[in-house]
Amino acid sequence: MTGPIKEVIIVGAGPSGLLLALRLAQKRIKVTIFEATPGPSNQPRATHYGIPAVWELRRAGVLDELRLDPECFQFDVMCWRKLDGTYLSGMDTRDLNRPGQPYDDRITVLTLNKVINILEKMVARCETATVKYGHKVLPGVEQDEEKACVTIERNDGVVEKHWADYVVGCDGASSQIRRSLFGDKEFPGYTWDHQIVATNTYYDFHKYGWEDSNFIIDPEHSFMAARIGVKEPLWRVTYTEVNGLTKEEIEARQAEKFEIMFPGHPKPGSGEYKVVLTSPYKIHQRCASSFRVGRYLLAADAAHLCNPFGGLGLTGGIVDVGGLADCLIGIHEGKTSDKILDEYSRVRIEKYKTIIDPISTENFKRLWGQDPDKVLENDEFIKLLKANEGNAELSRKMQLVSI
Repeated sequence: MTGPIKEVIIVGAGPSGLLLALRLAQKRIKVTIFEATPGPSNQPRATHYGIPAVWELRRAGVLDELRLDPECFQFDVMCWRKLDGTYLSGMDTRDLNRPGQPYDDRITVLTLNKVINILEKMVARCETATVKYGHKVLPGVEQDEEKACVTIERNDGVVEKHWADYVVGCDGASSQIRRSLFGDKEFPGYTWDHQIVATNTYYDFHKYGWEDSNFIIDPEHSFMAARIGVKEPLWRVTYTEVNGLTKEEIEARQAEKFEIMFPGHPKPGSGEYKVVLTSPYKIHQRCASSFRVGRYLLAADAAHLCNPFGGLGLTGGIVDVGGLADCLIGIHEGKTSDKILDEYSRVRIEKYKTIIDPISTENFKRLWGQDPDKVLENDEFIKLLKANEGNAELSRKMQLVSI
C-alpha cells in the first residue's frame, strides 16, 4: 500500500498509544483509540524519560507542555553507591547541554499519570483523533489485503467490529493484540527470579548528600532512590525482594528493610519517612518474534519488556511509536510503501536485542550480582566512569546512546 491512510486503530490509551495517535492526528490521519478501562490511568507508575524519549516528546510538541507542569524537572546527577552510602562513581546530566544550546536534553521527570493526562488533552484538540474508554478488545484477528479488524466489547455489553487500514497494539504487557497474533503463552524471553517493589516515599535523601538518582549495589539490599518531587522530598524507591512474598508480607518487612537501606537508618515507627505507594511486581525480559503481522503492528510493552533499571522500557516504547509514526506518515504521504513497516519491525527488534535487553540486564545485575567492595576493580562500566570523571564529552557520548 502507498497513499492516503483512511484510518488507524490503536489499542491502548497509555503513553505510547496516545503519543502515536497525536503524531498521526497532527498529519490529519484519522485515529481511533480503544481503551478497556473506564478512564485515564491515575497510577503514578514510571517517572523518568530518557534522552531518546525526550527527543521524541520534543518533536511531537509534548515536551514543552510537560515542562510547564510545576512537578516536572530535570535531574542533575545519577550515581552508584555501596549500601553504607559510599560514592563509587556517577554521571552529570548537565554535560549534555553545551553553551548556547537552545534546548535541554536532560532526562525529564514527571509521573506517568500526569504525562497521560497531558497527552490526552493534546489528542482531544486534534480533529481527527478519538479516544473511546470502556471499549475492550476481544480475542481474534481478521484482515484482508486492505484492512484489519478488531472486535470490541463496550462497557454496556454491546459487541462491535471495527475495521481500519492498520491496527496497532499499544495495549501493554498482557496485550490482547499480541496474544491474538501469536498465542497466549508465546512471548519469547524469561521472567526474573527477583521480585521488584516500587514505592513512593517521603524522605530527605538530600540531607545525607545523596544525588537526585542513586543506585545502591548490595547482594541483599540493592535498590534505587530517585527524586520525583519538586517542592517536597518525594522519592521513588525501588528495591529487590524475596520472590513469592505477598504484598502484605512485603509491607510487614518494609520498615526493617528501610532501616537498613536508607541513609540515617530511620527506626521503624519513628515518623522520619512516609510511604504513600507500594507496588510489587514481577519483571521480565521478553520480545515478540515480529512487531508486524500483515496490517497488525505492535509497539512498546505490547512488543517487548525489560526490567525498570535505567528506564529503557518506557523510553524504548516511546521511541518505538516515534519510528512507527514516521513510517505510517510516510505511507500516508505517498513517500514509501508499507514494506517500510517490515523495516520498523526489524530495526526495533534489533535495538531491543542489542541495546535495551543487554543494557537493562547489566544495569539490574550490577546492583546485586557482585561484591560491592570490588566494584571499582571488576565492573568495567563503573571503572570507565571513575577513570573519566570530569570528562564532559565522554559523559555526553555515554548518555546519548540511541535506542
